[in-house]
Amino acid sequence: MARTLIKNGTFVTVADEFPIVRGSMTIENDKITYIGEHAPDDAEKFDAIIDGSGKLYMPGLVNTHCHAAMSLLRGYGDDMALQVWLETKMWPNEAKFTGEDVKWGTLLSILEMIKGGTTSFVDMYDHMDEVAKAVEQSGMRGCLTRGVIGLCPPDVQDHKLREAVQFAKDWHGKADGRITAMMSPHAPYTCPPDYIEKIVQAAHDLNLPLHTHMSETLREVLENEKQYGLRPVDHLAKLGLFSRPSLVAHAVHLNDAEIETLREHDVRVSHNPGSNLKLASGVARVPDLLKAGVLVSLGTDSSASNNNLDMFEEMRLAALIHKGVSGDPVAVPAKEALKLGTINGAKSIWLDEVGTLAAGMKADFIALDIDQAHFLPKSDYISHVIYSASAKDVTDVFVDGKQIVRGGECLTLDEEKIKFEAQRRFELLTN
Repeated sequence: MARTLIKNGTFVTVADEFPIVRGSMTIENDKITYIGEHAPDDAEKFDAIIDGSGKLYMPGLVNTHCHAAMSLLRGYGDDMALQVWLETKMWPNEAKFTGEDVKWGTLLSILEMIKGGTTSFVDMYDHMDEVAKAVEQSGMRGCLTRGVIGLCPPDVQDHKLREAVQFAKDWHGKADGRITAMMSPHAPYTCPPDYIEKIVQAAHDLNLPLHTHMSETLREVLENEKQYGLRPVDHLAKLGLFSRPSLVAHAVHLNDAEIETLREHDVRVSHNPGSNLKLASGVARVPDLLKAGVLVSLGTDSSASNNNLDMFEEMRLAALIHKGVSGDPVAVPAKEALKLGTINGAKSIWLDEVGTLAAGMKADFIALDIDQAHFLPKSDYISHVIYSASAKDVTDVFVDGKQIVRGGECLTLDEEKIKFEAQRRFELLTN
């Protein structure tokens, strides 16, 4: 049994009753066993003792919507509307992606995420075996799904669905449980109705959740109404998507009735403020979703549309833009934004033991260097995490009680090789 003691630390627990604890935290194997003011009496029996002075410890961040391999196209198509960006820049180049491209693009994103404090992420893409291998190697958590676009002949549709099913069978629960799987029709506008129904049935057969893009742009909503006579929420409900546990990305353009439908079916929403702002897709009705009781989390989307994977930035944006849009300074308070990036994210992807620092929870946590000017004075650390901190402040990262970043250095991946190969793959793709 591996036992670790962190003493003299400041802990943002993301608990309602005692959100800030100054003292000690103990870990045995993959679980937190104690967090409180007092150091244990048997400190000498721990395998590792860490002095947490000058550090702020908090749960690892959870990114609930990402396309990791698209880091290879970061900066390749900016300042464009979503459909133009997809049709002229992304899809033509993504069509060239090989398994090797996906491997190195994913590793580049994982490196950025774990060094920036993200310990769990959702990924929807192709060549997902390469993604799963990268997650397994890195030591982080991945909720992974083979995203399926159905704008193709029936035989190709069937092949893609078989791939998605096989991936889920091969990887769900693997890497000591750090990898879980979902099924994913890409979006209502890229998958015919009968194809979505087939994917829903596969999710039932495998007892897995579903993930899709939904109502990201007004154009998408209007086209859905024109083509099928229904807005995307009712369209997906009719096709049975919400008969399974579901996570939808974006959900920017919703009316009151749609919000109620999402609440009724316990559909979780991944809010992607950075990507939605950059693509001018709009601002999701997050305060209304939260008031209605819809579970909202945060995602970066890809670093081709963001253009980084900094979840601190997403939490800050979520806290700021809804204040500005609504005129209400408490629309999304700092504490709520912190929950969006941690416990809400974990619950959104059905990780019940992740997202807070408490005895019995998984030891997924990060440390920030707070001996810096922008963390002073020592007034309100939740405020500082949301309004002052960034991914660059992260020094240490633990997942399942195992340290995967120490002093800003990744312990599980070859950083120099990843950077070299990612640049090389980009040049091969675009030259």
